[in-house]
Amino acid sequence: MSARRLTTLFAGALATALFAAPALAQGTLRVAMTLADIPLTDGAPDQGTEGVRFSGYTIYDPLVSFDLSSADKAAELRPALATEWKVDDTDKTKWVFKLRQGVKFHDGSDFNADAVIFTLERTFNKQSPTYDASFNRQLQAYLPSLGNWRKIDDYTVELGTKTPDSLFPYQLTRLLVVSPAQYEKLGRNWAAFREKPSGTGPWKMEALVPRQRMELAANKGYWDAARVPKLDSLILLPIPEVSARTAALLSGRADWAESPSPDTVEKLKGGGFVVSGNAIPHMWPYTVSQLPDSPFADIRVRKALNLAVDRDGMVEVLNGLAVPSVGNVTPDSPWFGTPSFKVKYDPDEARRLLKEAGYGPDKPLTVKAAISTAGSGQMYPLLMNEFIQENFRDVGVNLQLEVFEWEALRARRRAGAQGPENKGITMLNNSWNSMDPYAALLRFLGPGEIPPAGTNWGNISDPEIEALVDQVRNEFDAKKQDELLARIHTRHVDQANFIWVVHDVGSRALSPKVKGHVHAKSWFVDFSPIYMQ
Repeated sequence: MSARRLTTLFAGALATALFAAPALAQGTLRVAMTLADIPLTDGAPDQGTEGVRFSGYTIYDPLVSFDLSSADKAAELRPALATEWKVDDTDKTKWVFKLRQGVKFHDGSDFNADAVIFTLERTFNKQSPTYDASFNRQLQAYLPSLGNWRKIDDYTVELGTKTPDSLFPYQLTRLLVVSPAQYEKLGRNWAAFREKPSGTGPWKMEALVPRQRMELAANKGYWDAARVPKLDSLILLPIPEVSARTAALLSGRADWAESPSPDTVEKLKGGGFVVSGNAIPHMWPYTVSQLPDSPFADIRVRKALNLAVDRDGMVEVLNGLAVPSVGNVTPDSPWFGTPSFKVKYDPDEARRLLKEAGYGPDKPLTVKAAISTAGSGQMYPLLMNEFIQENFRDVGVNLQLEVFEWEALRARRRAGAQGPENKGITMLNNSWNSMDPYAALLRFLGPGEIPPAGTNWGNISDPEIEALVDQVRNEFDAKKQDELLARIHTRHVDQANFIWVVHDVGSRALSPKVKGHVHAKSWFVDFSPIYMQ
């Protein structure tokens, strides 16, 4: 499929620009998000990882965070509300975390061990009066190893894992600590808390209009002096339609547009806008069902469809706003390994494998994929899926698309391929962050990760991989961890467990007034150093 043909899908979309907002103070940044609504503000954001980016890491802090200060190297773990952590020498299921002292919540109360325990109780203890099922639903899949917790003293907590898990600190990047004092002040009502949230983060929520905007004010008393925001305020605008986001930028309604229209890249650059991208750990694949009644239970079909994808053509269509994907991680990752199956574009070999698997003109293969209209990191799902549809048609495969709003697609994801609501659907098009070993690999593999426990949507079961996963969880030497992860990824690619397409570059278009932006090699963004000229 030609780039010219597909990019006409955007033709005329920018003819009617969105209304221009009144001029704002120089210290205000307005961001057009890909989301259809404002993510939940209670410390357990919905809307996927983009929700964490915009209403998670802005208002709240985790115990362990990522260093987002460099555009040249992968974001690494750094201390946040925990200053240090260590696994017990004699019991590898026990981790001790020393907490940062002198930190205040936005409501003025103290951050301490009680706040950490409160946050865990409201999320994972169904017997707690503070428990809310929405917190568990959003976080369970991201902290699967957590088994127990206890306060040692006011600034020390012990967190226990169900079994030894050397990768446990990565999971804690998603645990955002909330204020128990604010919850009490608001009558122990989580709905009221969402209207007046209180975290320790660099931004305080000032106003929220569902589906329209969220206004955040800089927390000038933020505990990390190096990351006190330079801006006065941050305004988040949910604009899920790609052309509308770009129009908002061009009209002056927004200063920053996530995932701008690919066909407007040259126009934006010519107008002085900055189109920023970096190869971030974020993949756009199809997860496929390997249940017995799925055609993807046959590895020949999985390999064939991988060979049917013209990844370079896709990147051309996206005007360079992606890079081809040949696995869950990029080849320069220490976890990539040495797969013998080469993910490439080879339609002739794809047809041969399909014929060998019993498909052809007399028995065409029809598969159905669940996709979204937009959403957290979904890039340009309608455009991209239509491109894949034609790629598959070229090798005799009929790809049917069932389109969902992003949160509805996530509900289908949480049900797993085995869920009755997913009957007839054998592919899930969901973008995934791959910032750490668990997110990149382990959460997709093995029976313990099958929904609702995890995100092994396709019910992948491979004893060889499962044995390696057990080894890496019990290995606390970083170099040996990398070696084991490389073996897991090698096997994963050789089994063609996914249909890989591209890696995201986290594309965003910025007004020339936006300064100080660092495009980290991460799905997350640090808004603290940004200012408006």
